[in-house]
Amino acid sequence: MRLLKRNLRPIWYCLYQSNQPVYDEDGYETGEPNISYAEPVQMMANVSPASGYAQNETFGNLESYDKVVITDEMNCPIDVDTTLYVDTDLTGQPDYVVKRVAKSLNHISYAISKVKVS
Repeated sequence: MRLLKRNLRPIWYCLYQSNQPVYDEDGYETGEPNISYAEPVQMMANVSPASGYAQNETFGNLESYDKVVITDEMNCPIDVDTTLYVDTDLTGQPDYVVKRVAKSLNHISYAISKVKVS
C-alpha cells in the first residue's frame, strides 16, 4: 500500500524528551511532572476524518482515539506520547497526542486523540 500524494497534508510532531519532577520552594517534589518535548518537525501524512470500524480492528479494542494518521515513511520517529499539530498552527498548543502505533510492511498507522487544554 502506497499513499497518494493528493491525500497527504502537512502536520507537525514534537517528540517526547523527558519527564522531570517539579520541586516547591522548600525543595520537595510536588508530584507534578514537567514534561518536555522537542521542537516541532513537519511531515506529510494522510489524516483520517474520523475513527471508524476498520481502525478499531487495526488497533485492537482501543476506542479512545479520534483520528488515524498514516505514513509510508518507515523510519518515522513518532511513538506513543508524541504531540501533534494537526488541526491548528504552530502558534498555539499541540492539539493531538499519539495513543497507539501499528506498523505494517509498507506503512505505519498512528491512533491519535484530541488533547484537552485548559
